[in-house]
Amino acid sequence: MHIVIMGCGRVGSALAQTLEQQGHTVAVVDQDPTAFRRLGSGFGGRRVTGVGFDQDTLREAGIEEAGAFAAVSSGDNSNIIAARVAREMFGIENVAARIYDPRRAEVYQRLGIPTVATVRWTADQMLRRLLPSGAEPLWRDPSGGVQLAEVHTSPSWIGHKVSTLQEETGVRVAFLTRLGEAVLPTSQTVLQEGDLVHVMMRTDEIEKVEAVFSEGPEEGGH
Repeated sequence: MHIVIMGCGRVGSALAQTLEQQGHTVAVVDQDPTAFRRLGSGFGGRRVTGVGFDQDTLREAGIEEAGAFAAVSSGDNSNIIAARVAREMFGIENVAARIYDPRRAEVYQRLGIPTVATVRWTADQMLRRLLPSGAEPLWRDPSGGVQLAEVHTSPSWIGHKVSTLQEETGVRVAFLTRLGEAVLPTSQTVLQEGDLVHVMMRTDEIEKVEAVFSEGPEEGGH
């Protein structure tokens, strides 16, 4: 697949190098030609100097044959404009925009542009380590009825199966973070000390779910 990336900062350059290593062709667009130094001499893709939402610049980057577009510059407005141009003018289906302001991110999500709120994600992850309580939303569907959240889990759940946790709360455990790695649980997966539990649940059931997670299993035995 050919992929166009707007922004050659730390995220854009790392994304470009990773995608190229995976066998994709990549074009990187940036207004500052010196930014391309981050790509290194081994990068074989296109380097296009220009504004990432300018149609001629995007054409030079190969947007017309692209399968995906990522807007990861340092400007929210530029990223969202570029993402909309890629989707609406060039028909690119796989589009994502990095957004620093989390309030904007939810608005753009409703416009159909998948967004990654970098600063919020990092801050939330730090908060989860500093203040491990309650549920921290990571994603909401556009209607707001369902959300993915990391829920603080009582130590009394350690040694119990994920399936038991699901039965007692009515949630779906989407994945665990174990020793820094994401783990997709099966019905036999047992919770270990230090696991971070990420669940899909109805937004109106958060308080009930939090209570069960913090109180522990109904039965005392394993």
